[in-house]
Amino acid sequence: MKKILVIGAGLSSSYLIKYLTSQALQNNWQVTVADSDKEVAGQKINGAANAFAIPLNANNTDDINQAVSTHDIVISMLPPFMHIAIAKACIMHKKHLVTASYVSEEMHQLHGEALRAGVLLLNECGLDPGIDHLSAMKLIDGIKKEGGTIDAFKSFCGGLIAPEYDDNPWNYKFTWNPRNVVLAGQATAKYLEHNELKFIPPQRIFIQTEPVHVAGYGDYESYANRDSLGYIAPYGIETAHTVLRGTLRKKGYSNAWNGLVKLGLTDDSFIIHDAGQLTYRSWLSAFTPGTGIHALEKRVCDFLNINRNDDLFKKLHWLGLFSEEKIAMNEASPAAILQHLLQQKWKLQKGELDMIVMHHEIEATINEEKRKISSSLVVKGEDEVLTAMAKTVGLPMAIACKLILTDKITARGVHIPISAEFYDPILEELEQFGVKFEEREVDLS
Repeated sequence: MKKILVIGAGLSSSYLIKYLTSQALQNNWQVTVADSDKEVAGQKINGAANAFAIPLNANNTDDINQAVSTHDIVISMLPPFMHIAIAKACIMHKKHLVTASYVSEEMHQLHGEALRAGVLLLNECGLDPGIDHLSAMKLIDGIKKEGGTIDAFKSFCGGLIAPEYDDNPWNYKFTWNPRNVVLAGQATAKYLEHNELKFIPPQRIFIQTEPVHVAGYGDYESYANRDSLGYIAPYGIETAHTVLRGTLRKKGYSNAWNGLVKLGLTDDSFIIHDAGQLTYRSWLSAFTPGTGIHALEKRVCDFLNINRNDDLFKKLHWLGLFSEEKIAMNEASPAAILQHLLQQKWKLQKGELDMIVMHHEIEATINEEKRKISSSLVVKGEDEVLTAMAKTVGLPMAIACKLILTDKITARGVHIPISAEFYDPILEELEQFGVKFEEREVDLS
């Protein structure tokens, strides 16, 4: 019997656990879901056969080693900074590891040790990063097989709300880690544009956006991801004059979020002591130039160079930033206070569905003809638990887990899923779950 250990039973784990437990009996698997809250883990396995919930303190090395040593493969759903301890335990006990997180420098440095231990540390195997790699590399390799070269590559992805449940002025609700949303755009973005190196500093991330049209689903906007340059070599697209990866949102979101950034409400660098003594109105006033709590609306408008009829002002007002409601936190950074507020306002309610949109645009030269290939993926959630986000993050990891256990994937060391060994079988099975790309091609010659 093969034993699978899933560490972390958070928002994105539901579909992963459902897949593994639904196939446990037929594949002779034992699935263990470990979480700091055993009850949460138990809810996720939902009484499935061959599945068990256990408590686990992921900060305790002994607990990690004990859990890892008794399983054949580990899937870590923990925050990225916690993966290294798990990875080292996997190497020590010669167990495979799968995560959806970006490969950190610390993880990269484990490549040699993982090779010597004969284990695979597979990272970036979720949605973005993950399905974006799988789908992009299948397109890129297909173009190269035709003798073509890549002239430009753009890739965009966003976790959004399904249109029928898009009922707030921000056109957004949380479907994944809220902290990551609040802290987005706090590092300089790097990309390539017409063979010129380009940087977008944090203060311009949400200003310098790009329109993106997805056929059949409308218009979006994209803000640049941190590092698009790092994928030029792994993707083998050194011939491209433009390389850009970005995050999708509905039009108007970025401008409004930039207002929060300018006000300082996304700052995570300091703690406000006794924050619970403040109302959201007095908190906002503290960040707005000038004085006079009763003149706050005018001061905010003057600072942001807008008026009360502006969509940005309406969005800020809708959030409750001008209300006299007390902040329900005592020791917290501005970003944490904002996150707490947004989790109330942007909560996916029972019965509501989210939506994933991914879109690639590739310009290529094939047989001296210029072509533009667009590839789009749109996935809606099944309910507020089995979300599109959980489905597209969890399924690639679950499928990869099965392929590793059945020796269909034989790579060892630290990898991301960019070769045919990964993308062919994973994309093929994803289509059975409705995760399927639609491609369009235009002659640019």
